[in-house]
Amino acid sequence: MNLRNVAIIAHVDHGKTTLVDQLLKQAGSFRENQQVAERAMDSNDLERERGITILAKCTSVLWNDLRINIVDTPGHADFGGEVERILSMVDGVVLLCDAAEGPLPQTKFVLGKALKLGLRPIVIVNKVDRSDARPHEVHDEVFDLFASLDASNDQLDFPTLFASGRNGWATTDLENGPRETLTPLFELIRDHVPAPKVQEDAPFTMLATTLEANPYLGRILTGRIQTGTVKVNMAIKSLSRDGKLIENGRISKVLAFRGLERVPVDEATAGDIVALAGLTQTTVADTICAPEVTDPIASQPIDPPTLAMTFSVNDSPLAGREGDKVTSRMIRDRLFREAEGNVALRITDTEGGDAFEVAGRGELQLGILIETMRREGYELAISRPRVLFKTDPLNGQRLEPIEEVVVDVDEEFSGTVVQKMAERKADLVEMRPSGGGKTRIVFYAPSRGLIGYQGEFLTDTRGTGIMNRLFHGYAPFKGAIAARRTGVLIANSDGTAVAYALWNLEDRGPMLIDPGVPVYQGMIIGEHTRGNDLEVNVIKGKQLTNIRTTSKDEAVRLTPPIQMTLERALSYISDDELVEVTPKSIRLRKRYLDPNERKRHSRAAEAS
Repeated sequence: MNLRNVAIIAHVDHGKTTLVDQLLKQAGSFRENQQVAERAMDSNDLERERGITILAKCTSVLWNDLRINIVDTPGHADFGGEVERILSMVDGVVLLCDAAEGPLPQTKFVLGKALKLGLRPIVIVNKVDRSDARPHEVHDEVFDLFASLDASNDQLDFPTLFASGRNGWATTDLENGPRETLTPLFELIRDHVPAPKVQEDAPFTMLATTLEANPYLGRILTGRIQTGTVKVNMAIKSLSRDGKLIENGRISKVLAFRGLERVPVDEATAGDIVALAGLTQTTVADTICAPEVTDPIASQPIDPPTLAMTFSVNDSPLAGREGDKVTSRMIRDRLFREAEGNVALRITDTEGGDAFEVAGRGELQLGILIETMRREGYELAISRPRVLFKTDPLNGQRLEPIEEVVVDVDEEFSGTVVQKMAERKADLVEMRPSGGGKTRIVFYAPSRGLIGYQGEFLTDTRGTGIMNRLFHGYAPFKGAIAARRTGVLIANSDGTAVAYALWNLEDRGPMLIDPGVPVYQGMIIGEHTRGNDLEVNVIKGKQLTNIRTTSKDEAVRLTPPIQMTLERALSYISDDELVEVTPKSIRLRKRYLDPNERKRHSRAAEAS
């Protein structure tokens, strides 16, 4: 069959999933009167709520006699592992770039990976109907980005389309071209993306690139067939990256992508992207092949994780009240199951056996994992994120991960942002006007200095600033960075928070809880205005007497508490604190609930 395999890559929120919606619609994948959800590829609840793509997904459209397999990829840097894996499945990429924002860090990251594999991108300058669009300048910036990434002459000669993905049109000539359909994009994919190079006569081989569990079919492994043909009930085996046999088995189902559906087929040939069921131990980056094959397919190396958190059993006095999965065995099984399908995660056991170190790309990736687990009924205690250091093999110097941070802010806030980033040991690389009264500032900053900065950044820029981060590399350790400047208010007894007690404590600092909330000794209930921690009584009620005066009957008017989201809580806590996560609540607590134990451990830490 006439076939093309393409991936759509871009920075977060530049319109990939919306463009795929329009491609499916214009290729006739839906009936005229069919009700289809917006961003149809974002099937996960969390993806819909947050408006971002988390998992790479495949779809397929039939345009005239051409079948196009399309892979929709995540745009956020934390999910870069998904993009790195799927690029081995495709023969071309469509690079989207916002007509106002231009190339951003993740654009550079995904484009660099595609160019290294020798893929020739099609560039789409999207959202040209924005009021602040500057499509021709962005086109020049994209060319400069290609040149800076050492693109070959063939890759530099990329075709460009100007488009509005939401309105479903693309054109080669922005001034005079028709603005009707996406036909120019379909034609470019047909003419510019090479057909898969296939060896139909060779034995069957396929590299597994994504994994999911199905309650009826078991493991479903998706990938592109490299050589040969696969049939239902065919005998196969799987090999690890180093060529060791993992298991022998039989194909129970071959699923081909047709629009948004996966359709069972009897056989599939080289070049097509399919999902296979029937294996029980094979995972991502393993080779599925015919019994006579001995050599595995080489897989792309994945960038290492840079950030780690400790997931432990929830041992607070309120443990087990809201979740039904609370044991270390259940948590361990769930984490290792996640790591099978997500190659960017690394899980290791700790000495105690009731805690696990989870290393990943960033706070958002780990935050999504925690949010998914709490919705499944798990209860966890999570530590503050910490960066993973390396040692230079040449001189033994300590190295830490550095991120490239691109900030777009109004000119009036640029001084504050530069000052705050300097306090976090960031180096200013570039500062230039980006149009519309905005300034674009580029920093190289230590990852540990950026933990918890997002909320402060939004406050400093009155919610108008945009910050994008991308792992840049390792550099020598930059020294100590000041931690949180304020202490916390800690409950000194178990019970239920009383409005009268919270009202009397408001002078000490803003609260984090509402009245009527269960509290326990060692739980953090507010922020102290000073630098030290303070133990307070939040369950003390008003003394009732038969004396009535105006001061005695003063009405209790509480200031609304600070609402702690999961990401905000993880970035707020210090090293001696934990976030208690349950299906219904997010609580902050001290690692050691007993005050005497806290003092003992703090003295031991100071002595060491």
